Amino acid sequence: MKRKEFFSIPRITRIAVLAAVAFVLMFFEFPLLFIAPSFYKLDFSELPVIIGGFAMGPSAAVAIELLKILLKLLFRGTSTAFVGELANFVVGCAFALPASALYFKKKCKAQALKGLLLGSLCMALAGFLLNLYVVIPAYVNIMGFPLEAIISAGAAIFPAVDSVFMLVLLCTTPFNLIKAVLLSVLTLLLYKHVSPLLH
Repeated sequence: MKRKEFFSIPRITRIAVLAAVAFVLMFFEFPLLFIAPSFYKLDFSELPVIIGGFAMGPSAAVAIELLKILLKLLFRGTSTAFVGELANFVVGCAFALPASALYFKKKCKAQALKGLLLGSLCMALAGFLLNLYVVIPAYVNIMGFPLEAIISAGAAIFPAVDSVFMLVLLCTTPFNLIKAVLLSVLTLLLYKHVSPLLH
């Protein structure tokens, strides 16, 4: 993409609108209590991110994700010492970047499916590593959450959860995979209907 097109007013406007929609979607969140503790909440704010990435390329997806997080911090602040926002940004990009990169390279349904599959796997892996090494340790060490209470919340769903590793493996990873599948299905259903507005 030429530099002039990359920073064009119409493209910047579309990115800003999609970021605003993503920000609004962050308000509509709900837990999946059958698979993960209630502090894991699902929302569909990545949907405008992936749709924007499909239409305008992976750089647009990153820009939409970043603006979404900045809007959240501006209007709602942080209750997680920025840890939750960082995790949201990284996991969102892990999904949208590979998916939109593959699709933008060759725009066809097969490529979209491949991209969404790759994005789903990257999202699950990023969520696994972040929760294991960054998010949960930060909640315990920075915010003072009792580690035993976090593990117990997972054990209430799956008795095999007896450590942070098992919590992330049995609760967080399936949660992120379910989210990725739902986002993928919604993208496939909606993209062709909204893409004319984004070109």
